[in-house]
Amino acid sequence: MAEKSLARRLGLAQATAINMTDMVGIGPFITLPMVIGMMNGPWFLYAWLAGAILSFIDAMVWSELGAAFPMAGGSYNFLKETYGKTKLGRLMSFLFVWQTMIQAPLVIASAAIGFSYYFSFLTPLTAWESKLMSGGVVVAIVALLYRRIESIGKISVVLWVGVLVTMFWIIGGGIAHGNFMAPIKHINDGFKVNYAFVAAIGFASVKSVYSYLGYYNVCHLGGEIINPSKNIPRSMFLSIAGIALLYLLMNISVVSVIPWQQAKDSKFVISEFMQYLAGDTAAKVVTCLVLLVAFSSVFSATLGYSRIPYAAAADGAFFKVFAKLHPKGNFPYVSLLVLGAIAFAFSLLFKLSDVISAILAMRILVQFIAQAIGLLLLRKSRKTSLFPYKMPFFPVPVILAVLIWLGILISTGLHMVAGGLIAIAAGTVVYFVKAKMNREWPYQPKNIVE
Repeated sequence: MAEKSLARRLGLAQATAINMTDMVGIGPFITLPMVIGMMNGPWFLYAWLAGAILSFIDAMVWSELGAAFPMAGGSYNFLKETYGKTKLGRLMSFLFVWQTMIQAPLVIASAAIGFSYYFSFLTPLTAWESKLMSGGVVVAIVALLYRRIESIGKISVVLWVGVLVTMFWIIGGGIAHGNFMAPIKHINDGFKVNYAFVAAIGFASVKSVYSYLGYYNVCHLGGEIINPSKNIPRSMFLSIAGIALLYLLMNISVVSVIPWQQAKDSKFVISEFMQYLAGDTAAKVVTCLVLLVAFSSVFSATLGYSRIPYAAAADGAFFKVFAKLHPKGNFPYVSLLVLGAIAFAFSLLFKLSDVISAILAMRILVQFIAQAIGLLLLRKSRKTSLFPYKMPFFPVPVILAVLIWLGILISTGLHMVAGGLIAIAAGTVVYFVKAKMNREWPYQPKNIVE
């Protein structure tokens, strides 16, 4: 076990700020035209509502588990507890850490790539200049996170203020333009619930859900949250409600100025929106604010994910070096540096559109679906008093979450699904080789893996 433990220093405001900065990021600014293009009509707002509904439902699962097991590592601990101290339980928790070592850097890289993509509105970048900028963003984030958690909590609140200023400026610009209600009045023009609509909202939801991801970031920081049984659920529901409202208002604001037929083909829709309203200087200023939002998202995501390999290593289920805490700052610096290094490489190698689909495909099977099924198993095997938070209408939200996630998984595309299954298969092989070498059966491992 690690010689030191993490300190509970983050309150509700800081936890909510960390969640929301992770959720916003570059996602809504990049995916806004993608969602409109996939829906190809004024009813594109339904895709954003669908993302919010799924997030609320899934947050009930996270809230039960996060309040019951408020420890660093989030899903690592949830899978270990829900599937028990058996071969299956150890395998599931190992697979989560395994996919985190791939998926977390993909999340970090996606925000960094989006940063460099949007920066090109200010000045054109060559392909290599764009890659160097995205890599530089990852390096800067790791440097900023290399400090005590209480300092990070304060930084998160400051960055969140920047996010709010950006969103409110965009929304306010649309309201001042005087045509704000038009998109709402025409939302059902030509609307029909048929196979084409269901298929379109399925594919569009892949992009909109990506922009909501991060509402559970607080669970990865469970060991550092004050009064976790209350603040973990509250921070998630507050985050989703606040972000859903901001996303809907932002979309309405943009298409009230730039018609959806034009917005769906825009590469820099927010910058062009502000350029139309207030000129070139305002467009450049809002672009800089979007870049601040993207930077804030990388900051928050990297913070949460760095705790997962640390938690697994401290529990004896991952490599010993990841359990090390910084001697002065008391944070998992090895985990932070390794994830940062992998994210740096990914930011140089991949394209943004591929990264978005790969992130969801990697997460859904091992994390979202397996975690929800695990909660069903845990509710049967343990007393309900274990759960400080209990979802309403159990188990309906859990079943709905599993079904919706399966639909989203299929919508990512067969090649992404295949990639996720290959990663899981490879992780399974590594786990069984490791378990055999360390003679972990039939007992739970007690020594940290060298």
